[in-house]
Amino acid sequence: MDAVTPNPDPELCRTLAEDLRDAGYTSEAVRSGWGAAADDAVVRGLRGPALRGLAGRDDAVAVLSRLFVLGMPQPAHHVERALPRTGVEGLGALGLTEVVRAGDADPDVRPLALIRPQSFSDARGDGEWWIASDLDEAALGGPLPEDHVLGVGGASLTLAAIQLPTPVARALDVGTGCGIQSLRARRAASHAVATDISDRALAYTRMNALLNGVDGIETRSGSLFEPVRGEVFDRIVSNPPFVITPRRDDVPEYEYRDGGMVGDDLVAAFVRQAGEHLAPGGVAQLLANWESRDGTPGLDRVRAWVEASAVPLDAWVVERESLDPLAYAELWVRDGGTVPGTPAFARLIDAWLDDFAARGVTEIGFGYVLLRRPVEGVPTLARYESVAQAVPDQAGLGEHLAAALAAHDRLSGLDDTGVAASVFSVAPDVTEARHHRPGEADPTVIELRQGGGFGRTFSVDPALAALVGACDGDLPAGALIDAIAELLDADASALRKELLPRVRELVFSGLLIFA
Repeated sequence: MDAVTPNPDPELCRTLAEDLRDAGYTSEAVRSGWGAAADDAVVRGLRGPALRGLAGRDDAVAVLSRLFVLGMPQPAHHVERALPRTGVEGLGALGLTEVVRAGDADPDVRPLALIRPQSFSDARGDGEWWIASDLDEAALGGPLPEDHVLGVGGASLTLAAIQLPTPVARALDVGTGCGIQSLRARRAASHAVATDISDRALAYTRMNALLNGVDGIETRSGSLFEPVRGEVFDRIVSNPPFVITPRRDDVPEYEYRDGGMVGDDLVAAFVRQAGEHLAPGGVAQLLANWESRDGTPGLDRVRAWVEASAVPLDAWVVERESLDPLAYAELWVRDGGTVPGTPAFARLIDAWLDDFAARGVTEIGFGYVLLRRPVEGVPTLARYESVAQAVPDQAGLGEHLAAALAAHDRLSGLDDTGVAASVFSVAPDVTEARHHRPGEADPTVIELRQGGGFGRTFSVDPALAALVGACDGDLPAGALIDAIAELLDADASALRKELLPRVRELVFSGLLIFA
């Protein structure tokens, strides 16, 4: 089936939104309609359990769930009843469905796109969007076309969650796809520009903005920063087509994931160019892959890209996972809909492995890149780290990153004397764990555990544990360290020198907060 470009007619989109709202077409209604297990199965491309859960139902939520979540034809009269204002004619005019007739039987309405409800939560509260996108593999019954416009997936939810919630004037969404990052950015920004090389993606972005009543999103066509040449923004977000793909004619190039460059060159280009489009104090956030090549770790290569920027930048890069070339190839060949065990699957795996071998690639990392243009002076943040543990609350990561940046800025203006004079409190999500050998009074291991943020765990010695335990917002850190030194019969000056750098790390990581 050839992909159709949606028609984001403002009046029809508003009418459809009213119908969807009146129908109670929400993520919770869909999930409860066919059950939690079936809902999870749909994410994996299995429709059978969901259809069993909806068997015998022709209410609006059931009809819309089959039509726009599963991508299955529905009787026209059921669709008319579920969407009385829009009707079958209105859906057709929007480019979302077509009518299929078979003899004298009542016609069916066949979906040409999906519209899935998507719940979200951020610093401003909970909300719900309807997100239109192309039909997925299950609805198509085979591999995706190369110009596929992806809906909401794991990566897009991750980037939406880590976006900073701090208010800004102008935001830029590079490679917008279906537009979910622009919708999220507009919750903090007064105006957003969404760019993409795909005109179909831009049409979906406009449609999704209209369906959700969000104004102030401007769409522009072009690659990377070409559509905004000479402009600067307070916030840049991007889920770019970072998937590393062999540059061969017999390997599919999916617009939503493949930027058309060799290896991780697209991410490198983004990192090198982003600073020129950031206003002073502006922040860029993106998801990315990077290669480890011939003994050079991927994070070191990202550091080199940042240092090559024409505009000096603060940088915080977090590697969340790393895959070997074979595991990476299997992941993305499957993602394109090629079935394991087939000759096509084996051929594509070989193409990926040959491509990686040609560059000496040993690992491929995935993670978050945060870049910031200093308001004045030189960069003060250069943090490149691997954080592999599960995040306790992904929805709260944006707030955590914003708090960490604010803590860094305050700490960077303080020397050790200033830190010693500061008063701290323990964050409410921090707990302490002590591990003892049987029969021994003193612990062999003391851990501070973070319940939010990145869920970090710090192994600490008795002195640092005592300091953290005493940080109750009353006395400055220096006075507490001096008291602990006296109890431990240690040199106070030496203990300050040992503990204050670790206090800085705990403050940046969110385990201690300025009182």
